[in-house]
Amino acid sequence: MTTPKALSPDQLRPFCDPAQFMFRSTAELEDLSDIIGQARAIRALEFGMGMRAAGYNIYVLGPAGTGKTTAVQRFIERDAAKAQPADDWVYVYNFQEPGRPNAMRLPAGRGRVLRDDINALLKELQRAIPEAFESEDYITQRDKIINALNEEQQKLFEQLTTLVEKYNFSLVRLPNGFMLVPTVGGKPLTDQQFEQLTEEQKEKLLKLRAFLQEEVDKTLAVMRRRQQQARQEMAQLDERVARFTISHPIDELKARYQDTEEVIQHLEAMTEDLVKNVDVFKSGEQPRQGPTMPHISPIEGLLRRYSINLLVDNGETEGAPVIMESNPNFTNLVGRIEHQVVMGALVTDFTMIRPGALHRANGGYLVLDALALLQRPQAWDALKRALKEKVIRIEEYAQSLGLISTAVLEPEPIPLQAKVVLTGPPWLYYLLQFFDEDFDEQFKVQADFDDRMPRDQAHIQGYAQFIATICRQENLPHFAPDGVARIIDHSSRLVSDQDYLSTHFRDIADLITEAAYWSKQNGRDLVTAEDVQQAIDEKRHRANRIEQRVREEIARGAILVSVSGKRVGQVNGLSVLPLGASTFAKPTRITARTFMGRGGVIDIEREVKLGGPIHSKGVMILAAFLGARYAQEKPLSLHATLVFEQSYSGVEGDSASLAELCVLISSISGIPLRQDLAITGSVNQHGDVQAIGGVNEKVEGFFDACLALGELTGTQGVILPEANVKNLALREDVVQAVAEGRFHLYSVRHVDEALTLLMGLEVGEPDESGAYPPETVNGRVMAALETMHQHWRALREELEEGEDDAAKGGAENRAT
Repeated sequence: MTTPKALSPDQLRPFCDPAQFMFRSTAELEDLSDIIGQARAIRALEFGMGMRAAGYNIYVLGPAGTGKTTAVQRFIERDAAKAQPADDWVYVYNFQEPGRPNAMRLPAGRGRVLRDDINALLKELQRAIPEAFESEDYITQRDKIINALNEEQQKLFEQLTTLVEKYNFSLVRLPNGFMLVPTVGGKPLTDQQFEQLTEEQKEKLLKLRAFLQEEVDKTLAVMRRRQQQARQEMAQLDERVARFTISHPIDELKARYQDTEEVIQHLEAMTEDLVKNVDVFKSGEQPRQGPTMPHISPIEGLLRRYSINLLVDNGETEGAPVIMESNPNFTNLVGRIEHQVVMGALVTDFTMIRPGALHRANGGYLVLDALALLQRPQAWDALKRALKEKVIRIEEYAQSLGLISTAVLEPEPIPLQAKVVLTGPPWLYYLLQFFDEDFDEQFKVQADFDDRMPRDQAHIQGYAQFIATICRQENLPHFAPDGVARIIDHSSRLVSDQDYLSTHFRDIADLITEAAYWSKQNGRDLVTAEDVQQAIDEKRHRANRIEQRVREEIARGAILVSVSGKRVGQVNGLSVLPLGASTFAKPTRITARTFMGRGGVIDIEREVKLGGPIHSKGVMILAAFLGARYAQEKPLSLHATLVFEQSYSGVEGDSASLAELCVLISSISGIPLRQDLAITGSVNQHGDVQAIGGVNEKVEGFFDACLALGELTGTQGVILPEANVKNLALREDVVQAVAEGRFHLYSVRHVDEALTLLMGLEVGEPDESGAYPPETVNGRVMAALETMHQHWRALREELEEGEDDAAKGGAENRAT
């Protein structure tokens, strides 16, 4: 097998040629009006927006920072602008069931008009009703009823008085009626005079008094009936006056809202209630102004009863409403009922009903953050219930949990017709899809935002327009063509792929802003590639304190790393360390020890519970490869151990399995490995090298370690999978070192290629008998394994002979 060739500098990073751009600065470009790189997601959004059937709400999934929320908002607003404005919604008093306020739908803008019309009506009635009851005509009719009553009562009283005086009695007025008192000579009979009467006179007097009392009672009954009749006449008069005064302005309102049956019915019910409560208006009392008083006056209570609670006002909304709710808790979603302290108690009424995001988005679009929604108690269940029942129910939060049983308002549910769009991470989408049976029923459209897009000419041009757009929006200096090219190359670095660009536009926007800052600091009118590179370097410097500390420890020898010479059973692996927004790699010494035994390959990391399942799987694959290649005829009489030296935390992943296999073969064969090379890659059971992640960080990590331990020797480098070549987007200093021959990168497809590089020997192919040439890697491995096998066989024979001698001796002793 031939030794792999080193990669050329052109293969180490993508390159965007500034000469391809036909502008001198991004100021010449138009703003980016469309969403780029998300064709699949846009198609899904268009389908979801156009689909009006139930359940076709949308879940927009994608990594954070890809601009999915901004893109969705822009897309929805554009779609909503073409739609008709949504209706207004108001709550009014329910005169039949006061605890269940009525909801009314009105065309956009009519809710505010109705509220103002009702307020104007109430002000007019507060003026007109007292005036009507103080008018000369009303006073004349009222006095006529009162005078007629007084005359009749006076006449009845005079007749009764004449009758009583005829029998020498007089009438004495008491608070609760009249009392009959016998008289003598026109003066009341005293108790002493009554005692002086004979028994016959007393009995006659009592009978006479009983007779007269009956007459008094009859007269009083007639008077009470007449009073009641007069009151009825007064009430009828008041009702006629009130109805006449009230009906005229209300009839005018009915004419304005004749196309809305619900308003007509409410005004009719309001008319009847006003007539019943006209006495409150007759006094002319005015509602109090200023801070909340400790109690509510009768006139204030009536004015609140007749007022309009404008819940949703779309009068100034152009097109369908688009609501972005950043805090989707229970009350912000479905609304709430507020309370007021009156006389030390909490009271409420329909005027204290407040809308939620669902009300404001009704007839339009509601955009919610899925993760924030699920973090708020009861919010997710409330949303699902509203979508499933197609109505919005406003209820107390404690009531929804069944924690209170007191009487509360139960507003009439409002029909829901809105498109709900959730934005969130992909993992949450799949969890909901798997665990929530209602999720697929209510969110049938999946809009999947990708984290990358093809690096073609159209998307490169779109990137340039995006840069121009950010510069205009943030009032930044524009970019020169080489600055745009450097941004595009860095975008490929973000996705670790030479054929793709990143769609994490938030990170790109940050880089644009920071590069513009350094351009100003450097006194340039346009942002150049140097400014962009400075922004990248400065950001890395702000976050690489731990990375720098690791390099210092390598240079001081605290972390053992060899970048020169050769050694048996030792190789430089590469480990990636993610720390928040910063990710870096460092070389890690991997060692192997092999000796005679039957234990197979022991992963020390796994034995001490520091190795993850994927890493353990990789070690098992190594054992399978060794067995398949070297134990076809004889079993492996081998005990081997593998370890990541100076590793004090968990080890996960299989990207070191290629290094582990090479170090195992080195330990078995006794062939030393080059220490000036680091190696990364995973292998399968056939020895094929597979792609790994973090290849750029790993290459740069070993490059930095070599610099920390001295100057580059010209032999140092990294072995990596051939499948990862397209993922290379290395720093400029690494590429420059490769171009100058001071550092090298090698790509391999099979473990044998890596062994050739590390050992400097041919791996060896078997001849017709299956034997390997003795001076090849495989030949020396087979020789070492044969030696171990012979020693193991001899030891086993000695043990078996010892066991036979012991058995014979025991038999002789038993015979004796």
